[in-house]
Amino acid sequence: MESYASALCLQEDILHTLPTASVKIVTPQGLLYPGDTVTLQCDISDYTDWTYRWFRDNRELPIQTRKNTISLPDQAGQYKCVGRRSGRPQNSYGRFSLPIIITALPKATLTVKPNPVFPGETVTLTCSVGSDSIWSYQWYKDRNDNVVSQSVRHTITGDTLTISSVAESDQGLYWCQGEIQSRSISSIISDPVRVTLNALPKATLTVKPNPAYPGETVTLTCSVGSDSIWSYQWYKDRNDNVVSQSVRHTVTGDTLIISSVAESDQGQYWCEGNRVSRPTSSLPSDPVTLTVKDSRPTATLSLDQVNVFTGDSVTLTCTVESYGWKFYWYRHRPDSTPVTTTSGYSYTLSRVSVSDGGQYWCRAGRGDPVYYTLYSDPVQINITERPVAVLTLQPNWTQIFRGETVTMTCDIQGGEDTDWDYRWYKNSQLVIPFNTKSEYRISPVYVSISGSYTCEGVKGNKFSKTSDAVQLTVSDQPKAVLSISPQWLKPGDSVSLSCEVDKTSTGWRFSWYRTVPTLTEQSYSFQRLPEAGNGATEDSYTLIPAGPTPTGGYVCRAGRGDPVYDTLYSEPQFLWSGDLQPSVSLRISPNTTQHFTSKSLSLSCEEKGNSTGWRLMRYTERGVRSWCVSNWGSITGSTCTISYTFTGHSGVFWCESGSGEYSNAVNITVNAGDVILESPVHPVTEGDSMTLSCKYRTISSNFKADFYKDGVLIKNETKGEMTIPTVSKSDEGFYKCKSGQGESPESWVTVRVSPVVAPGSSTSVLVGVVVGLVVAGVLLVIILVLLWRNQNSKGSCFNRIFWPPQPQSTNQDPQQDQGSTQGQAPDTGYTHQQHGDANIYDTINPSDNNDNDAAGASAAGPSHVTYAQIQLNKLDKKKKVKRDYPQKNPVYSEVKTGEATAAAGPADVTYAEVEV
Repeated sequence: MESYASALCLQEDILHTLPTASVKIVTPQGLLYPGDTVTLQCDISDYTDWTYRWFRDNRELPIQTRKNTISLPDQAGQYKCVGRRSGRPQNSYGRFSLPIIITALPKATLTVKPNPVFPGETVTLTCSVGSDSIWSYQWYKDRNDNVVSQSVRHTITGDTLTISSVAESDQGLYWCQGEIQSRSISSIISDPVRVTLNALPKATLTVKPNPAYPGETVTLTCSVGSDSIWSYQWYKDRNDNVVSQSVRHTVTGDTLIISSVAESDQGQYWCEGNRVSRPTSSLPSDPVTLTVKDSRPTATLSLDQVNVFTGDSVTLTCTVESYGWKFYWYRHRPDSTPVTTTSGYSYTLSRVSVSDGGQYWCRAGRGDPVYYTLYSDPVQINITERPVAVLTLQPNWTQIFRGETVTMTCDIQGGEDTDWDYRWYKNSQLVIPFNTKSEYRISPVYVSISGSYTCEGVKGNKFSKTSDAVQLTVSDQPKAVLSISPQWLKPGDSVSLSCEVDKTSTGWRFSWYRTVPTLTEQSYSFQRLPEAGNGATEDSYTLIPAGPTPTGGYVCRAGRGDPVYDTLYSEPQFLWSGDLQPSVSLRISPNTTQHFTSKSLSLSCEEKGNSTGWRLMRYTERGVRSWCVSNWGSITGSTCTISYTFTGHSGVFWCESGSGEYSNAVNITVNAGDVILESPVHPVTEGDSMTLSCKYRTISSNFKADFYKDGVLIKNETKGEMTIPTVSKSDEGFYKCKSGQGESPESWVTVRVSPVVAPGSSTSVLVGVVVGLVVAGVLLVIILVLLWRNQNSKGSCFNRIFWPPQPQSTNQDPQQDQGSTQGQAPDTGYTHQQHGDANIYDTINPSDNNDNDAAGASAAGPSHVTYAQIQLNKLDKKKKVKRDYPQKNPVYSEVKTGEATAAAGPADVTYAEVEV
């Protein structure tokens, strides 16, 4: 190992003794750039007879000269050289390589100062490419082919371009590029820089006041923007005529004050700003001509209106030639203390009152000290109370309904003005801005027009006071509501029909109608009651029974206005009677008013004569409906059968025929309890017997029962039945029964008074004639009385209608219908008593012919009637009265002589006619 180390050391020593070859760059010096041509030289110490070998990146090159020229960037790399010679030492030692490093082309940087620049200034552009001083520079403007060269205003020195007295043409984009001309190397072009030329600021001159009046002080103010470092120069009429400080001319900062201005101060003025910093001067201001008037001005006062209403506003306008004035306002006297001072030329009196009227003056003043104008001439303001608009609504109803017509009238009260125009407002919003008529008619009205309405009068620019608001409330078309009392009619009672519309509405006239069944349409037609005339203002109508009372339906409606506006018809309401009717009747089986649930019940509509069809009706608290539908019952012929009753079947039942007639009504109660009371369905005639039975659901045999009338125990029966052998009117009332099994509901029993009938139902026509003769004496007395009355009344008669009491009964308590809204009256059988009828009827009933055999019969009238007709004529001595059959004013006397039957009219009638 030691011998090997020794050998290495020896070899090293030998190498160190060999000449050393090194590579150096001859040209160029400095950084090398792409495109450069580089000359390399191989230097070997000692000896000169060397042959050279070149290596690039350790690869030998075919070059044996001392110098080696290479081109960049293609031949860049690590260069090394060695030498050989024939003598000793034969080789050099080339230990180190020379790297050829290429530097990227630099980018030029351009700076411009100042920028932006003002006209006339000097701007300097500087271009730099690193810190190397070998670069020269090229300058460009706007285009690559537009090279900026030396000129009178353009100076190029090294890396700078100086532009003197910059003008607008010098604005634009500039860029630069560095060059090494000896090596044909150019830098990357700089980013472009825009040179911006800003205009010089312009001075602004203001002159106040202008025009001026002799003796005023005029202030001229010059300004150049908001910068306060400017000083100012003042000129008048010529550029060489500088206004300087004097006795009447004071220059302070930016102002020139001319005191006690005179006509010689007239002329054109302008100013200019100067300062140390750039820009050092401004453009001159536009010239301003100062005008000096030759005399003091006079104020002129005017009004926007002379005659004013209270509450209006009046504007006074004071005008003076030129501007800058303050205005002083005077009232009553011009030399008094001003009422007010304003900076504007107008003064407004708001919401004036009568006391604000009178004479007013004005004048103006400006400057310090104040320079005043002369006083204006006076103006007179006349203020009167504002007229009042009064809005009325016709018709003046608090409630208006859809479809009606309303007219609003605006009446202007007060003041002397006429020929007003009108404005109309709804809820404070203008709906009619101009109308020459004082009436606003809306026909028809709709709910949407409801609101608060006001009006006002307009005449030119004058307005009346706005009227008080009138509230117009429009509702949908109303429906009349009919109520009837009593609902069940007892003999001798009168029936009251009451019709009501919206409680807040007024002015209605009421009409009354009887319902006529219409089977084909399952509805009713309406037949107006003749007694109602063309409508009455009273909201009630009284029907007086004059015979057997049939069940019937009634409606009402109301109308008002011209043309008439009608409400909707009321819902039909019904008047019920238990009396059997001659044309159609309702019978039930079992024949009692109370029934158990889960039982069978049959209701039969029986028509007399030819059948015109029928329908069964039922009333409950839910209303009236046609009954016996398929899911409740079955129809066989004229009978409706309910096979399985329940409490919902309770109600008032009756029949209606196709000919428009009604049957008797029956009040049926279906009881879910264990006890019911069997009582008569129809009214019981006075003198007949009546049996009441207490029935238990599960016990068919007799059982002990207590019977009550009007809540008072009247009898105990062991067989469950109570019989009243001879019924009297006092037996009418509510009945029920009690047993150990329970208590029945109450049922009303109606007792009909025995009809007054004449004996001898088989009386012949001869008897009628005899009766007529018997009555003849009575008729003669009547004739004398009537002649006397006719003479006293000078040909007129005061007539009344006497209706005999007719037997009729109901099977319901009239008290049951208190609070009910139902009740009916037919067209016939009732009289609405009135005076002035041309006919006089007198009915005579014999009081001593009472035949109990006729009890229970439904007598509608006497079987034999004799009429005596008398015609009354005013006596005239000069003219003989010709006998003729009566056409008007007959007097009938009716005498009942026969037995009452079930017929609807008299069987035998004798008429006796007497003419006076």
